[in-house]
Amino acid sequence: MAVIIRNITAPVGVSNEEIIEKALKKAGLSRRDVARAGIHKSSLDARKRDNIHTVSSVRAELTNTEKERQLCKKQSGGRDFITLDDIPRFEITPAPSEIIGKTAVAGFGPAGMFAALVLAEAGARPIVFERGGDIDSRAESVEKFLGGGEFSPVSNVQFGEGGAGTFSDGKLTTRIKDPLCRYVSERFYEFGAPEEILFSAHPHIGTDRLREVVRRLRERITELGGEVRFGSKVEDIITRNGKIAGVFANGEEIPVTSLILAIGHSARDTFEMLLKNGVTLEAKPFAVGARIEHLQRDVDRSLYGEFADKAGTFLPVGEYQQSYTSGGRGVYTFCMCPGGTVIPSQSEAETIVTNGMSVYARDGVNANAALVAAVSPADFGSRPLDGVAFAREIERRAFAAAGRNYAAPGCTVGAFLKKEKLPKPFSFEKGNIIPTYSRGVAPCDLDEILPSFVTEKMREGLRVFARRMECFGNADAVLTAPETRTSSPVKIPRGEDMCSVSLKGLYPCGEGAGYAGGIMSAAVDGIRLARAVIANG
Repeated sequence: MAVIIRNITAPVGVSNEEIIEKALKKAGLSRRDVARAGIHKSSLDARKRDNIHTVSSVRAELTNTEKERQLCKKQSGGRDFITLDDIPRFEITPAPSEIIGKTAVAGFGPAGMFAALVLAEAGARPIVFERGGDIDSRAESVEKFLGGGEFSPVSNVQFGEGGAGTFSDGKLTTRIKDPLCRYVSERFYEFGAPEEILFSAHPHIGTDRLREVVRRLRERITELGGEVRFGSKVEDIITRNGKIAGVFANGEEIPVTSLILAIGHSARDTFEMLLKNGVTLEAKPFAVGARIEHLQRDVDRSLYGEFADKAGTFLPVGEYQQSYTSGGRGVYTFCMCPGGTVIPSQSEAETIVTNGMSVYARDGVNANAALVAAVSPADFGSRPLDGVAFAREIERRAFAAAGRNYAAPGCTVGAFLKKEKLPKPFSFEKGNIIPTYSRGVAPCDLDEILPSFVTEKMREGLRVFARRMECFGNADAVLTAPETRTSSPVKIPRGEDMCSVSLKGLYPCGEGAGYAGGIMSAAVDGIRLARAVIANG
């Protein structure tokens, strides 16, 4: 058992050891009372520029339970900054013999990886089908495309080992409060992620370090008898008497008794296949917009004022999250990448999709984030795949508007707010923010690509955010469009047994099924589904 000592404030730059000592003193503990202590969580409070400080919690394992009981009694008398860390540890239950070698996972993003990991460690010997390549071949394919080469609809930023998160910032921040989050962080650390993800309030791995983590996780699965098949898409499913009976992959029929469907939000052809087979799908809300780029130093200045030059040393590189709602529609920033780049992220030929990516150091000149407005079936239709069609049409318009060569359409914030068309030819290099999108940014009118109810909400949000952060008022800031993959436009409903409501043995999982949003929540959902497969037998 351990206790958590919360709300320990300290000046920026104070060592972890000093914070721990301060926490123990606050709790009335001496070092003799503690077997082990460490930082549990730490965040930066920069709301007042003249009082920027850290707020931490310390986890302390005590030498005897009597001391813990005493602390808990005192807690009821106004010491609520101390809580028992009594969250049960996740234990893997051995798989029943009838599912060993008969469980499949479709997709090897965060949800699929952790589902397969739990199944493998339970002794189930799962088979994983991943349409894209392994991390090395995938990275090679992506780098070629970023450098001007041909687009691969098979191995790209969306498809391949590690999923879309592999080419991102590797952010583990999440709004869910599931105890499994700690388990996921610990496993990521075990496979090579930086130790700080165990206590940081805004943990990230970085795309450069995440690739090695993904490789090691896969090696653990195969060491335990699991199999990961790359370049292998689940093309069709086989059903008998309302249950999953097998899959077709690369023309081969593979009998299975359960299939965890961790396909991600971009497997549009798989959604179509499932619908054809009578699997229940529903259209769901998501968001669309563009990526916005600022100079990282301007973001730091907006957050830290005169202390901006400490960003990256005594202060973390500045990052933000903004949101605003009016008239029933929200606009917000999403997937902010400090010191990062904007990258092409389409999964289909002759379309444009943008996303953001940062390496672990977050040391690039620019910062970028999605600036998006919420959309719902009321905007695009209530049939299961209407959201897919809505996003695809935006992506195709963007491809055509920017010259049909995989350049992305873009404009400055100043021109966007004034509804002015940029002159052609136009060079973004004349401003102080040079776009990082490697395939080139073509000056375009974003109102010709995105619906007016989206662009008007984006303008409204920009004006509101500029009152909160100075950088959003920079007319030279660059908008690169479109951002359409914020979350899945489809939900695959599941019952209390975690199976599809229309097909037993099919387990809709993660972001693609509408049950997660980001690496951490997807990984947690993968664990839940693996646990359900084992329990259901």
